[in-house]
Amino acid sequence: MSEAVTRTFTTSPGLLASLDPLLREWLPRQRWFAGKGRPVTGFSLVAATELLPPGGKLGLYHLLVRAHQPLAPVPGSPEQPADCYQLLIGEREALPPRLAPALIGHVAEGPLAGRTVYDALYDTRPAELLLEALRTGARIGGLRFERDESREIRSGLVPRLVTSEQSNSSVVYGDTFILKLLRRVVPGVNPDLELPLALAREGCDRVPAPTAWIRAELAGEPYVLGVLQPFVQGAADGWELALRELAKGEDFATAARALGRATAEVHTALARTLPTVTLGHTQVQQLVDGMVERLEAAAQAVPALRPYAPGLRSAFEALAGLAAEGYTWTAQRIHGDLHLGQCLRSPAGQWWLIDFEGEPSKSLAERRMPQPPVRDVAGMLRSFDYAAHSADPPIPGWADACRAAYCSGYAQVSGVDPRTDPVLMRAYETDKAIYEVVYEARHRPDWLPVPLSAIRRLATDSGTPSPSPLPSPPSPRRPRP
Repeated sequence: MSEAVTRTFTTSPGLLASLDPLLREWLPRQRWFAGKGRPVTGFSLVAATELLPPGGKLGLYHLLVRAHQPLAPVPGSPEQPADCYQLLIGEREALPPRLAPALIGHVAEGPLAGRTVYDALYDTRPAELLLEALRTGARIGGLRFERDESREIRSGLVPRLVTSEQSNSSVVYGDTFILKLLRRVVPGVNPDLELPLALAREGCDRVPAPTAWIRAELAGEPYVLGVLQPFVQGAADGWELALRELAKGEDFATAARALGRATAEVHTALARTLPTVTLGHTQVQQLVDGMVERLEAAAQAVPALRPYAPGLRSAFEALAGLAAEGYTWTAQRIHGDLHLGQCLRSPAGQWWLIDFEGEPSKSLAERRMPQPPVRDVAGMLRSFDYAAHSADPPIPGWADACRAAYCSGYAQVSGVDPRTDPVLMRAYETDKAIYEVVYEARHRPDWLPVPLSAIRRLATDSGTPSPSPLPSPPSPRRPRP
C-alpha cells in the first residue's frame, strides 16, 4: 500500500457535517438499515479513514458513524442508543452512468463541496483496493487487514457487487472469494468470524473457512468489519433450490436429509472445539421467561395472535415443568439464525452453512450465548414450512417429508434425533413462529397466514411424550440419584 493510501483523514468533523443532509435521505433507504420507520435526527463520528487522497479523480473514505433516531416515529420521542454503520464513501466530480445506482448525492458545502459522493462498493477501483489491502495485510489508519497466511490470495481478481437484498454487503472477486462487509457493527467478538475460524481449526469442511478479515480497535474495543471467504462457485442458495424443486414437483427429502447431516456435523464440531454448558432449572426458567415475554409482546402487537396465546404459553410451561422435575439440557454454540437461505449446495450435492452472525436484532452477548442445538433445528423446520407455502398449487405433505428427512439426517451424524425431545422442540418452534408473526405483520402482511398456520398447530399440540427413557445429550437428562 502506498503512503498516500495510509493517511488518516484529519478533517473528519467537517466531512461528516457536509455529508449529513445526504446521509439522512440515503441511509434509511438501504436494505441493511436497521432503524426503518424512524427519522434520523443526526450523526456522530466513530472513526474516519482516508483510503485514497482527495484531489484526484477518485477519493475514498471509510467511515463508522452512529445514526441517532428517536424510539418512536413521533416528534419529541426519547432517543435510543445509536446504531453504528460502516460506510465506504467514494467521491468524484461526476458519476459515470454505470455508477448511477450508487449515488448518495451532491455535496453543497464543506471539504467535498461540489463533488458527487456515492456507495463505493459499486465501483471497481475501491473494491480492488480492499482485496489488495487484505492480500498484503495492510494497516490503514485504525483499520487492520489480516489474513490466514496459509491461504493464497491472488491479485487482479475482478470484483462485482452482489446486488440481491442482504442485511450486509458482499463483493465477489473473480468467482474465487466473497467479501462480506458488515454494515451495522458492534464492538466485541463477532460470531460471523469467531465460529467459522473455530470450525476451520476443527477441520469441519461444512463452512467456508475465513481467508482474511478486517478489524478495527476503537476506544479499546475490537470491531469486526468484514470477512473474506472462498466463493462456492455454482452453488445454489437453499431457499431458491427448494422453491425450484417445488415448482417442478420434485422431491426435496433427499436434499433435506443431507442438509440435516451437514447441520449435525457443524453442531458436533462446535461442541468439540468450544465450551458446552448444562442448563438446569434456573437457566431453563430464564429461557422460558424470555419466551413468555416475547409471546406477550407479540400478542399486544398482533391481535390475530391473542386467541392462541394460552395454548402457546403451555408450550413454554411444559418445558419449565420438565426443568422443575430435574431434567437438564446441554447447550453449546450454534448458528443462531439457521434457515434455508443460510445454506448453499454445490452441484455435486454438498451442503455448506454460511452467515454465522446470528439474529442481527439481538445483542452480541445474546448471539454468543450457548444454546440447545434444537434451536437451529427448529429454525430449519420453520423454513421448510415457509417454502411449502410458497408453492402454487401447494404440494400436500411436502414440508412434513422434508422435516422428517432433515431430522433423520441430523440423527445419523449426531446420534440424537431432535424429535425424541418434542417438549424442547415445540418450545423453540413456537418461539420462532411467534417471531415470524410479528415480522410478517410489520413487513409482509400477505405472508402472515404462513406463521399463523403453524401457530394454530403449535397451540394445540401438547408435545408431551413419556419422558423416559431419555436419549443422550442434547436431549433432556435427569440428574443421577
